[in-house]
Amino acid sequence: MLDTTTPAARPANPRFSSGPCAKIPGYNLDLLSDAPLGRSHRAAVGKNKLAQAIDLTREVLEVPADYRIGIVPGSDTGAVEMAMWTMLGARPVEMLAWESFGEGWVTDAVKQLKLDATVRKADYGQIVDFAEVDFDKDVVFTWNGTTSGVRVPNGDAIPADRQGLTICDATSAAFAMDLPWDKLDVVTFSWQKVLGGEGAHGVLILSPRAVERLESYAPDRPLPKIFRLTKGGKLIEGIFKGETINTPSMLCVEDYIVALNWAKSVGGLKGLIARADANAKAVADFVDGRDWIANLAEDPATASTTSVCLRFTDPAIKDAAGFAKAVAKRLEKEGVGLDLGAYRDAPAGLRIWCGSTVETADVRALMPWIEWAFQAELSAQD
Repeated sequence: MLDTTTPAARPANPRFSSGPCAKIPGYNLDLLSDAPLGRSHRAAVGKNKLAQAIDLTREVLEVPADYRIGIVPGSDTGAVEMAMWTMLGARPVEMLAWESFGEGWVTDAVKQLKLDATVRKADYGQIVDFAEVDFDKDVVFTWNGTTSGVRVPNGDAIPADRQGLTICDATSAAFAMDLPWDKLDVVTFSWQKVLGGEGAHGVLILSPRAVERLESYAPDRPLPKIFRLTKGGKLIEGIFKGETINTPSMLCVEDYIVALNWAKSVGGLKGLIARADANAKAVADFVDGRDWIANLAEDPATASTTSVCLRFTDPAIKDAAGFAKAVAKRLEKEGVGLDLGAYRDAPAGLRIWCGSTVETADVRALMPWIEWAFQAELSAQD
């Protein structure tokens, strides 16, 4: 039976946006007081801050010592496109997509780069069959579908002796999921996702195999300045030591450093993963006990632990899209859940960000409000 009473508890932080995401617990602007504002990022103080951000990224994510880490412009989108524009074309390509951002990379490969790529797609809620993928080709995919709530469960299907590169958009996975570095050659993310950093900056991580590709392959296409990773056939090493391609915001860099230090304080990568897992479990436990709502991910093994997507399944709902929007609006009006609507290209429903900066107590407090809003809206449509 549905609980129609107004819940007593409220989330202390109602921010469940899937990007930019919730700031770290206890966040305040005083934490950024050490930011070198008004100073050049090329001065020693700026370079040191950027190098610190890179070193902390390596430490928290447990990135192998021989992988390069660079801070690049254009958020995760800039990082992915930088990799695609500079590396693809040397070998045949497979593009994998099961949500909107993966679809965007397919468009880039086929319509912009005009590659004769093999495209494998799955509907929202599903994932492509990795056993059918030819990893002797270059393969581009998202680790976690931010708009579908479907993730790669592990890297077991990626062979260690692959001939092609694996280019992985991990923007809503990095810091919350276990990424198998030996199976990934290019990894990208934006720190505005799992660590709740500010937008506009991306991170590009390259394996030695990816560096070899960059130094041995010159694509037959114009490359904008902000995409150029080599000079004279050699990797521009400065990019991976804090000498960014364009001017970064030192305020945003300081914000990222603060978040990384917080990550260390909660147990590093294992602690971050545990926090996201607990948040996702709080949603799953609620959904499992109700027949009017379900996870969009059809296979629990592929269900995201960060961007958890839900759909309403009650047959009495007359207009799925309108109903879901109304529920989200009702929750926002009450101030208990902000930015909970599904992505515009995704099936109608809700999307709850459960990344590592979110407190499990807030997720648990949110769930009865969803039931309350559902019942209220169901009654309103009659």
